Amino acid sequence: MIVREPTINDVTVKSLKSSFGLAPLRKWLLIGIALVFLGVFILLPLLVVFSQALSKGIELYFLAFTEPDALAAIQLTLITAVVAVTINTVFGVIAAWGITKFDFKGKNALITLIDIPFAVSPVIAGLVFVLLFGSHGLMGPFFEAHNIKIVFAVPGIILATIFVTFPFVVRELISVMQEQGFDEEQAAITLGASGWQTFLRVTLPNIKWGLLYGVILCNARAMGEFGAVSVVSGHIRGETNTIPLHVEILYNEYNFTAAFAVASILALLALVTLIVKSVVEWKLNKR
Repeated sequence: MIVREPTINDVTVKSLKSSFGLAPLRKWLLIGIALVFLGVFILLPLLVVFSQALSKGIELYFLAFTEPDALAAIQLTLITAVVAVTINTVFGVIAAWGITKFDFKGKNALITLIDIPFAVSPVIAGLVFVLLFGSHGLMGPFFEAHNIKIVFAVPGIILATIFVTFPFVVRELISVMQEQGFDEEQAAITLGASGWQTFLRVTLPNIKWGLLYGVILCNARAMGEFGAVSVVSGHIRGETNTIPLHVEILYNEYNFTAAFAVASILALLALVTLIVKSVVEWKLNKR
């Protein structure tokens, strides 16, 4: 009688069968840990924000939005986000196109420069703009001589926001374009399409969901940016305060109801951004 020695496959199958009974337990344990983490660090803070905002009634809640300083902060935040997202979208498309479709010297250096805002603290970024455009900065005297105010004014806030948000669009598009390759563009050019026609009819439809995903992330960061904007704004009420800065001032003045009410705007924007982001991710994965 011949006795067969157990093989590696036999041992593997046996170990899998022995651990199969624990698989459901492990699965639900991991899911439970994830849900507890989300509840403590995400859902609970959101509930606290809205409960504190509505703690003294719905009238005071909406009154916090109708104050002139609050309206000015909301308006400035929207203007800053629109300008920053628009500029970063144009830059992102151009940079991603050049990086993925062409080979040139310094490509790796360009990619490294694009990632700088991820590595630099936003406070340091704001300080750099103060050192550049402040009254005693490198370029400050020139702008003062021409009566152009950058720091402690709206242009400085927009510049700081552009700096901290510009990697989002280009980084998303680089990965999308690299995955798609450039066979379709080459085919279109071979058939006689111009460069602009190729971009509008081939490249742009292929990257539209990735582009939208990057724009969503860029917009969310632009509206919620605090560190860099805080340094260059000057905290002038009604003029250079964005929503996060306005919330800080209200909280420091012990006006907690108004602070949480205005903060709930950012919370609602975050929830909307999360929903839209999930839809775009589903479209991207489906594609």
